Amino acid sequence: MIRPIYERGKKAMADHVRGYVHAAYSWGMKSEHDYRRTPLRRFRLLYNPAAGIPTEPKKVGTRWLDEEEFVQLYRWLECPDTPVHPPYTRAVRILMLTGQRVEEIARLHVDHWDAAERIIDWSKTKNSMPHAIPVPSHAAELIESIKPNAYGWFFPSAKDPSRPVTHGTLYSFMWRQRDRGVIPLVTNRDLRRTWKTLAGQAGVPKEIRDRIQNHALQDVSSKSYDRWNYMREKRAGMEKWDKFVRALLAKKPLKRAA
Repeated sequence: MIRPIYERGKKAMADHVRGYVHAAYSWGMKSEHDYRRTPLRRFRLLYNPAAGIPTEPKKVGTRWLDEEEFVQLYRWLECPDTPVHPPYTRAVRILMLTGQRVEEIARLHVDHWDAAERIIDWSKTKNSMPHAIPVPSHAAELIESIKPNAYGWFFPSAKDPSRPVTHGTLYSFMWRQRDRGVIPLVTNRDLRRTWKTLAGQAGVPKEIRDRIQNHALQDVSSKSYDRWNYMREKRAGMEKWDKFVRALLAKKPLKRAA
């Protein structure tokens, strides 16, 4: 089943299919053998047939935008030269200003936004840990300028307003502009890497950058004992970042149409 996909040159898809098969059999085996509950069905699985299939080597990205490229992309998103669904350009700008995961920003809902404190608060994230960040003032001003739609989404899908834009749609939108040569070569994940790098240049300590981006901290102290939310430290870090970004953008003001 997997080999024909691979032979078509779809290596990533083949690896994803292997992962789906592995996950399905793993769930079946654990469901049947979980002594803590009586299983509703018996699969009689003796082994996971995908367990021995090697995974495709992962390519670790290294691309990030330098200061000039950051400004070039941000200015284009403010004033695109082609018709674009406005929520898409706003979502990418929030990604650039906060360094968060694409899915979390794409699904930003009124329930997540604390306007009084200028904090975005997610109860569930990719690593299953609750996460909250103070938003830099430049990003807060952008969020406050957006009127959420009737379903509460800040960045609704152009095709179905009852749903938020997907990370895949944002990826495709960015890809089309890259092909036109109007923005730098960049992916949504590169934007997260860019924030990490430029925020360090702005003077934000790595520990605080990790906490702002909700990266899992593996030391015993962080995992088991430290329950401080670091909101004060994250706010101070975001203030440094905000000053850095404003200074960057001030060097190249937005070109207004005549």
